[in-house]
Amino acid sequence: MIVSFISFVIVIGICVLVHEYGHYVTARLLGVQVHEFAFGMGPVVKQIERRGEGGSRMLWSWRLFPVGGFCRLAGMGEDADGEAVLPGMGFNEQRAWRRFLILLNGSLGNIVLALFLTALFLYGHGYMDMNDTKIGTLMEGFPAERAGFRTGDRIVRVNGKPVHEWREMSASLREAAREGDVAFTVERGGETLTITTSVPFNREHGNPMLGITPALKRCTALEAAQNATGYIRQMTGLLLRGLWDWITQKQEMEVTGPIGIASMSGNAMREGLWSFVTFLAMISLNLGLLNLLPFPALDGGRILFVLLEMLVRRRLPERVENWIHTTCFVLLLILMIFVTWQDIYRLFLLE
Repeated sequence: MIVSFISFVIVIGICVLVHEYGHYVTARLLGVQVHEFAFGMGPVVKQIERRGEGGSRMLWSWRLFPVGGFCRLAGMGEDADGEAVLPGMGFNEQRAWRRFLILLNGSLGNIVLALFLTALFLYGHGYMDMNDTKIGTLMEGFPAERAGFRTGDRIVRVNGKPVHEWREMSASLREAAREGDVAFTVERGGETLTITTSVPFNREHGNPMLGITPALKRCTALEAAQNATGYIRQMTGLLLRGLWDWITQKQEMEVTGPIGIASMSGNAMREGLWSFVTFLAMISLNLGLLNLLPFPALDGGRILFVLLEMLVRRRLPERVENWIHTTCFVLLLILMIFVTWQDIYRLFLLE
């Protein structure tokens, strides 16, 4: 429980702060007044006041509950008593393209973080190389361990048939295992040797299992960046297709709330650093993309209003837009409560 809580705080803290910092940096670069940038939520623990452009007053805040944070911009209807909005520096006074960039760059920050973490994983840890037949690890209790295979062995033949990549080797293994013992020709440190063993059918996996995994291949910095870009593009497509299939009722989607995320983040942290890094990347990517959905109260909903304004050259009255966002925010809170209850039910009542 403690591990799950700590890992949840770290995941949400990093993802939300990166998101809010994207809004903050863009606002400051475009000359928009920022009232407060807060680390955490709830009552204020400590505040530091800084003077900004044009004599504007900004607060850096540390708040009691270490879950995320927020960036409060001037002129967005969140001005506290005594906070003055300097002329021309309020968010709602800006031209449409400026407001578009400020709203967009929070989610863009999350996507960039996911890209960086994925590249870091590929560079520092590596991925299973399916284009080779080199053995990465031996699974405990399986035939490979008993037969004398070693990490780093490269399988070059199965029952005399040459194999060049992992899927080809696996297919040849399954076919040969049906006929009895399998002879593997293995390259090991400049030597070539033959290891013969039975490979029994494994009911859990539904296939004969030798008990080996592919070796890891680490990328260069350039390869890591390129592969990470492709991976993020692929995951974005899968998420968007999944959402569309859910909207059109082609498939069901299981939605996870804070408790479910805490449980998964705890599991990821227990599995090790690199597992946690990939989980953090996934959450950051999901947060960035979902926040761009054109639903009022999300950044995507606000962006939609800005794009419509740019298209029709007319702005929706601020009071009406704020009412729409507030109403939809309440609906999101109700949905979050429902999803949280489902998480509690799955984690506790079904056990």
